[in-house]
Amino acid sequence: MPLRIFNNLSSQIAQNRLSSHNDNLGKAIGTVASGERVKNSSDDGASLAISESLRSDARAFRQGARNLQDGLSLINNVAEGGLTVIAEILIRTRELASQASTGTIGDTERQTLQLEFEAQKQEINRITNTNEFLGQKLLDGSLSSSAAGDDVIIHIGLDSRTENRINLNETLNLQATTTTGLGIEDLDISTADGAKEALVRLQQAVGDLSGARARVGATQNRLTRAIQNLGVNIENLTAAASTIRDADVAEEVTGLTKQLLLVQTSSAMVGQSNLIPEGVLLLLQ
Repeated sequence: MPLRIFNNLSSQIAQNRLSSHNDNLGKAIGTVASGERVKNSSDDGASLAISESLRSDARAFRQGARNLQDGLSLINNVAEGGLTVIAEILIRTRELASQASTGTIGDTERQTLQLEFEAQKQEINRITNTNEFLGQKLLDGSLSSSAAGDDVIIHIGLDSRTENRINLNETLNLQATTTTGLGIEDLDISTADGAKEALVRLQQAVGDLSGARARVGATQNRLTRAIQNLGVNIENLTAAASTIRDADVAEEVTGLTKQLLLVQTSSAMVGQSNLIPEGVLLLLQ
């Protein structure tokens, strides 16, 4: 290569290479430090777009799983608890009606049994009217399929299609569990005939309540299975996004070592090329 005084082309070339290798070294350090192969659109625009879409879907499914957990809390902690207590009250009222229907007690004893019988009915109404979850009434008929107003819907999917929602009104169809709803509001066991009629209607009320509890249990199982399914979807989406976006640490460390060597070599070459013009001085001696 010709010796030049004003323009040291060899030095410029070495410096350009050094600058390029320094940039690559910085990227390699950033990749190893972050663990991500794709951090912005300049790294790989297509991969970034795909991975962001996958991450967005996974986040939506995670929120859907939380929505389902809230639905389970509504059913487990409130609705099921209220229905269980009402079922126990109905069992006690049947016991009172059976006792009042026997001929071995008199009218005075039946009047005493009627006092507790009426108190138990009032407690059924109190539980029904106070049973709620975050302001949402549960046992007053608000969760029946024919209830007026907005249905209680759990959103679990990526969009608003019907298959991505669970309508608790349709699934549970909980009729009002007041004494009126159960058909026992006018029962009176102060007489033997009244006690006998109460036994028949209380048996029907117990059957209706058992059916409601069965639907609650079925809905609990459905929500649990839906949570499990979302968990699998989240796992698969996260794995797919990781495959696209995350760095292969072993490969990146190898690349980092390579860039370090190139930077060191380029630095040495810059130093050597800067000495080339000194050859001109030797010619002048």
